[in-house]
Amino acid sequence: MSPRYAVYYAPDPHGDLWDLACAWLGRDPHRKVDCVRPATPALADLDLDALTASPRGYGFHATLKAPFELADGASERDLLDFAEGFAGRRAAFEASISPQALGRFLAFRLNDPCPAMDALAEACVRDFDPFRAPLSEADIARRRKANLTPVQDARMLEWGYPYIFDDFRFHMTLTSGIADDAMRARVLETLLQLFAYVTGPHRFDSVAIYRQADRDAPFEVMSRFSFASETARV
Repeated sequence: MSPRYAVYYAPDPHGDLWDLACAWLGRDPHRKVDCVRPATPALADLDLDALTASPRGYGFHATLKAPFELADGASERDLLDFAEGFAGRRAAFEASISPQALGRFLAFRLNDPCPAMDALAEACVRDFDPFRAPLSEADIARRRKANLTPVQDARMLEWGYPYIFDDFRFHMTLTSGIADDAMRARVLETLLQLFAYVTGPHRFDSVAIYRQADRDAPFEVMSRFSFASETARV
């Protein structure tokens, strides 16, 4: 099976947010190592490995262009070179973030609307699309299990992912889905305490290319590209 790639936002891999989020999830996709989770006595009765299984596999990130296989004729080198040029034409911006609920999930989200983030996400969807192979029939069927709206279904077929443009919601996922409301609230309270010192203003200054060797493998950071400045490579 072909590898998949994704255009993600990833915080500075040498910064506190990255280190703490990777520790919470149990894996660092930049250094490609497992991490020791910080002590959370209030959640001692929960299986935190299971609670973080899905986001751990994807690695800490915010989706800008959802995972895709490369189009015929495109190469990894082409993708990385394009990402470098794309980043070099964009300016960094700041927005406030904090752990919040997103449906059944918990994630870092924006505290206020951020047109700069919306513009970045839309540009990634459109500009990187020539590198994307069409979705397989299996991927289309999998996406349709989510009861997409007609607009979302059309966007999935055209752009490879349904939750884009006005359906885009910035999030850096911290848990798998938590069905129980009381448990979700309890986990959120712990996360607010755990991430208190990295909550608030955050500088968005890069995009990253993640790679998944096959559908059973975890995503790993290939390269991280800084906006309008020297390229930071893994």
